[in-house]
Amino acid sequence: HGTKYNGAPYIVQRAGEAVYSAAGKAQLKKQVAYYMNNAHYILNGLKEAGFTVSGGVNAPYIWLKAPNGMTSWEFFDYLLENVNVVGTPGSGFGPSGEHYFRLTAFGSYENTVEAVDRLKKIQL
Repeated sequence: HGTKYNGAPYIVQRAGEAVYSAAGKAQLKKQVAYYMNNAHYILNGLKEAGFTVSGGVNAPYIWLKAPNGMTSWEFFDYLLENVNVVGTPGSGFGPSGEHYFRLTAFGSYENTVEAVDRLKKIQL
């Protein structure tokens, strides 16, 4: 008794096909630009605040060095409890990610601005 699979539903196939239309490509380009604008805002805002940051140029992910030798999980806990900003501890990406923290630009512009403002106020 095996599981039978007839492929993706027709409506999903049509949606996938629409991505390759001129309108679909234009919509994707607009969406990518929106998130990359958020990424640039995060990158530049954190640089201005004195953080060591990288990324956010060719992908919507920004890497932030945890301050004062904090581990990535210590920094995660601090941000969650004191700043109300959530990201991904770098240690989840392997040993080289320790002491780093990953932020994403996949939020609204308004929430991005608020998060950067909160991060700029950190006093460690």
